[in-house]
Amino acid sequence: MLKTVWLTDNKNTDKGTAMLLGGFDGLHVGHRRLLSCAKKSGLSVGLMTIVGCKNGESLFTFEERERIFRDSGVDFVFELPFEEIKDLSPKAFLQLLEREFSPKLYICGEDFRFGAKAEGTPKMIQEDTHVRVEILPLVEYNGEKVSSTTVKKLLTDGNVAAAATLLGERYFLIGEVVKDRQVGRTLGFPTANILYPSGKYPLKIGVYETRVCLDGKTYKGITNFGARPTFEDETVVTETYLDGFSGELYGKSLKVEFVRFLRDIERFESVDKLREQLTKDIRQVRGE
Repeated sequence: MLKTVWLTDNKNTDKGTAMLLGGFDGLHVGHRRLLSCAKKSGLSVGLMTIVGCKNGESLFTFEERERIFRDSGVDFVFELPFEEIKDLSPKAFLQLLEREFSPKLYICGEDFRFGAKAEGTPKMIQEDTHVRVEILPLVEYNGEKVSSTTVKKLLTDGNVAAAATLLGERYFLIGEVVKDRQVGRTLGFPTANILYPSGKYPLKIGVYETRVCLDGKTYKGITNFGARPTFEDETVVTETYLDGFSGELYGKSLKVEFVRFLRDIERFESVDKLREQLTKDIRQVRGE
């Protein structure tokens, strides 16, 4: 079902809106250039985001996307289920946007395509509507256009630092802490376990330096994304130790930001060896 989510109180659309066109699986640096252009218009700024990624997993869940958009100053989001719009002709798609938002300005990248079989182009918008269209050049990284696909390749390699450069912020996960076996407590490293959401693009299995946002504070952390072979547990989990935190975390919502890849997951010959490695990991995160 088509849905509009207002993120701010700037609901005055009588004078029209500035619509950003694209898939918007988050906001990478190319998207942020479009947004900057839209904000200069003085109009309410909205964007479309595709529900049900046509190429598999999305970088961010909808809760995570809405937080990104709100923090970036977007006024509203038009959520479009891919299955409901994939067969719309380019003309019908533009009519839908005009009916819903009376746009006065469209802003898109030069590679934007829309409508059935991706036949719609920015030039078609200029020819078929009376709406002004700003078409911006693509942003490149290492000779390749910046896109969600580019970011996914970096995450597959565990290069979360480069992914952060393209996203304009660290790749992150938001989730509620769930109860687990509490093995970390016996090691002296109590952990917060978050289920990795279904449909969210997985980064490389491994151990990461992270930052954890909780109740207005940020903690340094180490996060294990993957199985726990030392304990014969092959379930993939997101398990995070918050350095300097003491207290109960069950049921709380955490934002875990991935800073850098530290090492591959290993099977240790003993619990003491694992504890020794975790101590090395947290010292590395602390910069000791």
